[in-house]
Amino acid sequence: MFRIICILIGYIIGCFQTAYILGRALQKIDIRNFGSGNAGTTNVIRVMGWKAGVITFIGDLLKGIIVVMLCKLIFPNNPLALLYGGIAAVIGHNWPVFLNFRGGKGIATTMGILLSFDYKIGLICIGIMILIIGITRFVSLGSIIMAIAIPILFSIFWKGNYEILLLGIFLMISALVRHRTNIKRLLTGEETKLGHRSNKQVEEK
Repeated sequence: MFRIICILIGYIIGCFQTAYILGRALQKIDIRNFGSGNAGTTNVIRVMGWKAGVITFIGDLLKGIIVVMLCKLIFPNNPLALLYGGIAAVIGHNWPVFLNFRGGKGIATTMGILLSFDYKIGLICIGIMILIIGITRFVSLGSIIMAIAIPILFSIFWKGNYEILLLGIFLMISALVRHRTNIKRLLTGEETKLGHRSNKQVEEK
């Protein structure tokens, strides 16, 4: 029963799209129709600038934190409840029912979930992502490697809890699925680096 309740809470809150709301409020645009077509931090930076991008990141990060904290209040001492709520928030962010299931890629929300669930895992994942982005300037590559690290870290810090490991694998798969076009572009050398400004109509799906 706790799984269903946390999934419902997480999905509803996850559907709150910071990038979409900022695009409408600041420039009267649907951010999903510009740049990469993604309702997330990186695309907001490219289309609307760093200030809007930072606000988007904070909003999506807090979304993950809020979901985990709510699930913790309702189901204290139940780590599975936190993860089910968190995963549902990522699903809501990526596929929001109120926006025809076109959302973001869930990385900032995933960071918030990890920090709230187990801060050690969260800090390590964020450190990995920052390092990769700092070296390569590819946000997508940093996101992909961070996602791959999640189940590995879960298996280390939550050794023996196979349901938590499976949920970590689900988080990884979700991120990889949402980054499948980025993976193709990375392999072909066509991926855009951080800092490239774009106000063009959608360049990719």
